Amino acid sequence: MIQYYAMKNFCRILSKSISTVFFIGYVPFAPGTFGSLAAMLFVWTFKPDIAWQAIILIFCFIIGVKSAHITEQELGGKDNQCIVIDEFVGYLVSIFLLPLNFGYIISAFFLFRFFDILKPPPIRNMEKWLCGGMGIMIDDVAAGIFSNIILQVWRLI
Repeated sequence: MIQYYAMKNFCRILSKSISTVFFIGYVPFAPGTFGSLAAMLFVWTFKPDIAWQAIILIFCFIIGVKSAHITEQELGGKDNQCIVIDEFVGYLVSIFLLPLNFGYIISAFFLFRFFDILKPPPIRNMEKWLCGGMGIMIDDVAAGIFSNIILQVWRLI
């Protein structure tokens, strides 16, 4: 019985660590921006190739949905601001399949933050359609897609 509670507590702490991107979400101001900044620094530091970008993105999305759901239930409320794994994943979407140079990395950051904060109607509605971890993640993924499309068009021009 003790092992069950110890494992449950471990999973709860692990979920909170992931969903807050190792507690970056507890920054007292603009936690979402810091979550996106963490993703930008990750990409800048490691510059993963396309295959690794896809693997990291899918992995982070899957564990992000589950950990955000668990943390949301524990903290109460909908899409608590300390949950920033969605911003981390959204930024990864915004830079996916783009050159990992300074211009694109910075542009993706600002475009993603713009769409994440503004949440134009298609993005805003997505969060309302889904609940739990998927609802938390999907609007940021959509903001990343919007950002990525703009940068892909820019790249073609």
